[in-house]
Amino acid sequence: MRQATVSINQDALQYNLNRVKQLAPKSKIVSMVKADAYGHGLENSLSALAQTDAFGVACLSEALEIRQLGFEQLVTLIEGVFSEDEMQIAIDQRFECMVHHQQQVEWLIQHKVAYQAKKLKVWIKLNSGMNRLGFKADEIIDVINNLKAEGFECVLAMHFANADSDDHPLNEQQKQLFLQVREACMPILCSCCNSAAILKWPELHFDYVRPGVMLYGASPFADRSVHELDLKPVMTFSAEVIAINHIQAGEKVGYGSLVTAEKEMDIAVVSIGYGDGYPRAYIAQNSVVVNQKNLNLFGRVSMDMLTIDATGHALKIGDSVELWGEQRLVDDVAKTSGTIGYELLCRLSNRPTRKIKA
Repeated sequence: MRQATVSINQDALQYNLNRVKQLAPKSKIVSMVKADAYGHGLENSLSALAQTDAFGVACLSEALEIRQLGFEQLVTLIEGVFSEDEMQIAIDQRFECMVHHQQQVEWLIQHKVAYQAKKLKVWIKLNSGMNRLGFKADEIIDVINNLKAEGFECVLAMHFANADSDDHPLNEQQKQLFLQVREACMPILCSCCNSAAILKWPELHFDYVRPGVMLYGASPFADRSVHELDLKPVMTFSAEVIAINHIQAGEKVGYGSLVTAEKEMDIAVVSIGYGDGYPRAYIAQNSVVVNQKNLNLFGRVSMDMLTIDATGHALKIGDSVELWGEQRLVDDVAKTSGTIGYELLCRLSNRPTRKIKA
């Protein structure tokens, strides 16, 4: 059987959740599990995150899957509902809704008796400069005051555009705008910290924090590894050596014949490719780990296979190859491909076998 495996370490996931609790001990935690728990598999991630206060998802279908799996924690729909019909379903299932435009507010008010009967909070999104979703500062105060007058318990929410950057001027602008709105709307619950902000700005933890990628052992920062942040990689993506070829100087390898051997070489073929979710293109030299050694890719990644320079390493068929995991961090693989660890984790295909390490 072709050996391409995604192994999920539940202990590492629990460790990272506890790390969030240490960083934000006075805040409730909304663990983000959208996009199939960042590619880690929803069911097994939920069980490892069972001690969270709530789960966060992008849409109703993701929230319903949580209920179908038997988990009863509160769920926050971070993009809210997409139609009035979804509002009643959200209420029935105890999903708290984000509102970021006036039509959502109207749907909420139309269902306020049922919503409030379930003691659900309404999250109101401030557009503080990211310009995706939310009310601008000159309108959100009226929205919040109107919802309070209707008897809703409100959470003021915001999302940082550049929390991973130390010196971006928009960070301070967003902070100050959020604090101004918060002051104008007191008393009100607040939430503005994603993974990067949790790690950087403890003074902004407020009532709820919303960890995402840090739970899964990837770094939200380009210049700080998960080890520096005291986090543990949760996913190990691995495959096996399926062939070893000895080639002569001048011979070429792979599609496009892009690489040429400058000397005699051993080329190991690995049972993984972009059909499994491994990145095809790389800007900088990429590598994998075999027998605790970093070995460079040699040639273009194809749909089902990639090739590595095994010269001088005496590899054999069946040797395990770590594409990313504890030794080769997903963030480092992402950098060589001009992307971020989030994308690699989320875009894995269903081809690799899933295994759980409790």
